[in-house]
Amino acid sequence: MRKLKVRHLTTYRYANPVRFGDHRMMLRPRDSHDLRLLATRLIITPQPAALRWLHDVFGNSVAVASFNSTAQELRFESEIELEHFESREPDCAVEAYAETYPFSYSADEVADLHPSMERRYSDRDRQVDLWAKRFVNGGGKKTLAMLTAITQAITGEGFKYTARDAEGCQAPTETLKRKSGSCRDFALLMIEAVRSLGLAARFVSGYIYVPGADDSRVLGGSGTHAWVQVYLPGSGWMEFDPTNGIVGNSDLIRVAVVRDPSQAVPIAGNWTGAPTDFLNMQVDVKVTSEPLSQAA
Repeated sequence: MRKLKVRHLTTYRYANPVRFGDHRMMLRPRDSHDLRLLATRLIITPQPAALRWLHDVFGNSVAVASFNSTAQELRFESEIELEHFESREPDCAVEAYAETYPFSYSADEVADLHPSMERRYSDRDRQVDLWAKRFVNGGGKKTLAMLTAITQAITGEGFKYTARDAEGCQAPTETLKRKSGSCRDFALLMIEAVRSLGLAARFVSGYIYVPGADDSRVLGGSGTHAWVQVYLPGSGWMEFDPTNGIVGNSDLIRVAVVRDPSQAVPIAGNWTGAPTDFLNMQVDVKVTSEPLSQAA
């Protein structure tokens, strides 16, 4: 178990005072058996006229801020303290019938899993299908070994990580063509690859803890991070980070779990002013390890 602190600061700057519409925030990690929230703090400047909380259709915690003033700067500062229980293996064993690929989900599960099994991006030339099938080798492969191979292929095949501030993701076929992308792009590629094999996969947005401040081997630590969950009968939703080749939840702090990346934007909102008023947006994320309290 590790105690972590997440500080997430997002600042929008404008040349002249502008009016802000509602802003929707997905910054609060999901409490679970492997992640326990200890303290949370959210400071918004200028202070919103109202701040409301809700759970979206996936059960993610969402804050909605409404404003009645104008300003040249809009600032969101979130601080979270949490306990993180890590594992690189499933807590519960994969069901015997699903240990080897291919397998089929049970009728009871497939009705709920179906939306996470559907492909959502065009693959007319079957590029993603063909890439995914390389890891199957005719079938009879251990399911976890196959998913681990897909997870580690991004770094193993020389894909180049490129941080992008632009919203949205590249199409999976574009990521394959360029052999480069952000963590969101790599996660989406793996999701579509896994879905092409008939398995259920979801997009996860959150943070990654980088143990060493200068550890350049861990990618995605300077901002929000993205990875994948795949549903394995018996084990449930298991984490896979194709950007760093991580299997299991080690160092991964999940905030939002959704069907498609467009549903997990950390901060989204609108403003009213001249198009030239917008100057820039700056995001700064820092995840640090905190000392564990000693029992009396």
